[in-house]
Amino acid sequence: MAKLYFHFSTMNAGKSTLLLQAAYNYRERGMVPWLLTARLDTRAGEGCIASRIGIAEPADTFTPDDDMFALVAARLKQGAVDCAFVDEAQFLTRDQVWQLARAVDDLGLPVMCYGLRVDFRGELFPGSAALLALADEMREVRTICHCGKKATMVVRLGPDGQPLSEGAQVMVGGNESYVSLCRRHWREAMGDRPAAARD
Repeated sequence: MAKLYFHFSTMNAGKSTLLLQAAYNYRERGMVPWLLTARLDTRAGEGCIASRIGIAEPADTFTPDDDMFALVAARLKQGAVDCAFVDEAQFLTRDQVWQLARAVDDLGLPVMCYGLRVDFRGELFPGSAALLALADEMREVRTICHCGKKATMVVRLGPDGQPLSEGAQVMVGGNESYVSLCRRHWREAMGDRPAAARD
């Protein structure tokens, strides 16, 4: 039975690596994966899913204006697909997540979404919020803070290397501007922990 999956984490946890490995596993078994990514993510070039460890694959792209159900239906008319893999799923809209859920339910296609859960301000991305509400299965991709604890938050650094608390939710590229932290150290970086409470 087809399901909608959400693999989520902070920055630089290896989400794209896992997506590419899963797609490879499908191909190795003679199955057909279909890769999608957000058109606005051009870090590796438009229509490319790339991992920091150096592997990459071409992918179709989506924009906030696309009807994801229609994209899935059109792709299925071109030939068999065994699973859709969506990278940068935080950039989906709420409606698009519902459209993917309909594709799972009505077209029987498993959909695996990979994306960030929260932004640098600690707020959910709209696509991630909808996936947390609608996904049949959720899996956290873990990475660690500098203290060794699980990182669940991300901080964006300005040109001076200091954490930012304001700015646009989306800033494509600039991986070096982001640091994954545990909640405690994120709060400290954002000035939310009194000095007496710090180690």
